Amino acid sequence: EVRLVESGGGLVLPGGSLRLSCTASGFTFHHFPLMWVRQAPGQGLEWVAYISDHDGTNTAYRDSVKGRFTISRDNAKNTLYLQMNSLKSEDTAVYYCARGTKYSTDYRGQGTQVTVSS
Repeated sequence: EVRLVESGGGLVLPGGSLRLSCTASGFTFHHFPLMWVRQAPGQGLEWVAYISDHDGTNTAYRDSVKGRFTISRDNAKNTLYLQMNSLKSEDTAVYYCARGTKYSTDYRGQGTQVTVSS
């Protein structure tokens, strides 16, 4: 059974930082590209960051998070990360890790809430 379990969300002040983690099981982790996606209150799902399979050489970010967020993976630990710096109120959302690309994903975790507020 494929499982993706996110952690690391919380309440943070504007300008603060958080690191999200996603622990995977039930599949050969390094064989698959991975994504972080998010859903803000009342909004649809939007992709945030992408990392390629194997060594994660290729990454991509939506424009609004470029220079602030960094996606990475540790294949030895079957874990995906999202380092989020200089957080803004508009980053408030439930964050999900997903298996796939921004064109197609097949599994998604339960999500972790990130709230940026003073």
